[in-house]
Amino acid sequence: MAVYVIGDIQGCLTSLQSLLKTIKFKPQQDQVWFVGDLVNRGPDSLETLRFIHSLGDSARCVLGNHDIHLIACHAGVKKCKADSSLNAVLEDAKADQWIHWLRQQPLLHHDPQLDWLMVHAGLLAEWDLTTAKRCAHELETQLRSDNHVEFITNIYGDEPRQWSEDLADSERWRLSMNAFTRMRMCDPQGALDLSYKGPVEKNGTGLRPWFELKRATEKQRIVFGHWSALGLVKRDNLLAIDTGCLWGNKLTAARIDCDTPIITSIDCPNYYQAV
Repeated sequence: MAVYVIGDIQGCLTSLQSLLKTIKFKPQQDQVWFVGDLVNRGPDSLETLRFIHSLGDSARCVLGNHDIHLIACHAGVKKCKADSSLNAVLEDAKADQWIHWLRQQPLLHHDPQLDWLMVHAGLLAEWDLTTAKRCAHELETQLRSDNHVEFITNIYGDEPRQWSEDLADSERWRLSMNAFTRMRMCDPQGALDLSYKGPVEKNGTGLRPWFELKRATEKQRIVFGHWSALGLVKRDNLLAIDTGCLWGNKLTAARIDCDTPIITSIDCPNYYQAV
């Protein structure tokens, strides 16, 4: 069995299917992980959800910020623009089914046998694996609950920026959600800066990528997406795999059931300018 991880799709189904064909993915025997941001801005958000849902147990997903935004729009917490690509999902006859399925997806996926951990954006420096799993489980429990609308209403915002075990529940949930789905840069003390989205080398602020801080999970193998301006980064115990499919760059898959990840990328059209 081969195990692949694929970067942010954002509704670019044609490229996803082309990449799966290129790597000769066989859903009857292989497994594919998706780092989140399945939907939004690309041309086929609804069809992408349908396709990934159809893969059943051969697919593993974690939620990204765009997936959370779709859940929030369905809940009435956020509003989609009139020309949003998410409207096709929200107006579909099975919209409730798609949102219910999304709400069941985790924020963190860990395979102990492969010793790979997948998140959309990142992990806080202070978190060890046990703490990260606990924080993810708290969010997942709330998202799957009957009170998920109230929960989603309260997770938006940039504060607090720094981890503490003494945070109130709502503060801990907001910071955890930001870490799992939005984080890129931190100050040297590990406080999140959620404003910068560009390349690392051009930030000019003294901020550092979250993965370059001294972390409790430095020995854990982590794969993540979210940061298209970062591009492909392949280091010991770290794999960044959002290579900007939406923006006319590449969609990337990494085979991870081997000693060293095997990278396959395909060129993509500029979907966002075309819609």
